[in-house]
Amino acid sequence: MTRRLRLSLGLMVLGVLGGGYAALTHGGAERAPAPAAAQPAGPVGVGALGRVEPASRIRTLNQPGGMAVTRLDRLLVTEGETVAEGALLAEFADAPQKDAAVAQARAAVAEARASLARIRAAARPSEIAAQRARIAALAAQEDLAQREAERADRLVPTGAGAVAAADRARATALRLAAERRQAEAELDSLLTSRPEDIALAEARLAAAEAALAKAEADAALSRVRAPFAGTILRIMARPGDQVGSEGLLEIADLTRMDVVADVYETDLPRLRPGAQAEVLVPGEGRRFAATVREIGWTVRRQTQANTDPVAAVDSRTVEVRLSLDEAGSEALRRRSNMQVQVAIRP
Repeated sequence: MTRRLRLSLGLMVLGVLGGGYAALTHGGAERAPAPAAAQPAGPVGVGALGRVEPASRIRTLNQPGGMAVTRLDRLLVTEGETVAEGALLAEFADAPQKDAAVAQARAAVAEARASLARIRAAARPSEIAAQRARIAALAAQEDLAQREAERADRLVPTGAGAVAAADRARATALRLAAERRQAEAELDSLLTSRPEDIALAEARLAAAEAALAKAEADAALSRVRAPFAGTILRIMARPGDQVGSEGLLEIADLTRMDVVADVYETDLPRLRPGAQAEVLVPGEGRRFAATVREIGWTVRRQTQANTDPVAAVDSRTVEVRLSLDEAGSEALRRRSNMQVQVAIRP
């Protein structure tokens, strides 16, 4: 084979290989998928720190009368005890003195009522009967005196009777008639009472009842009662102590528990009542379901401590209250004020 023939064959082989490579390259470029178009981002949820709190809030009870020098006398509950609404929780040292004032006021009311009843009923039946008997006796004496006066008047013209005797008989008849009319008037006063006497007695009764109400209100200020059915969480004073500014005890209804989340003000547009959420509790392997129930009305500084070193310590937040489900309420019943993490779904 000549040199020119070998060169020709080599060029033909290179041409075939170059064409195949170009075909493969062009076909691969056509089969490469086009880049996918960017999808719009979906709604983003809200994350926040929160604290566990009873739905009834924790109520701090103090002496109803405010700050006073009276010391605590009796404490009738213990921490963790469940009490009913209106149950007596504690008494202060001045309670017996105020109870005595109430008893005295009740006696004054009873006396005023009896006096009013006596005035309305006028006299007693025995007094009325005695007065009627007196009127009957005066009427009989008047009738007798009237007949004697008429007899004396008839005897004067005949000379059988003296004029003086006739005058005395007429005077006696007139006196007895006046006494009878006076007795009848007294009987009327015994049968009916004067309106002014009744009005005075009613005013005295009203004053006594007002004094009783005041005494009972003062006595109530010496006792602490449960404002609602709940559980005693903490006791800050013991018998013999003077209750200070921190209060006497704390009470809450633990049957329903909430989570109060501090949500950034910029996240408020993504919140709505009824939104579902999850609560992550430190040390718990499960998450608890919750529902947004209330969204606060004011913006304030963040109250939950954040461990993130780059977080803004003066951020502005709104309190959002979430209701825990039954499982969450049962698990967190004894963890009031515990810090948790909240994830609110969009």
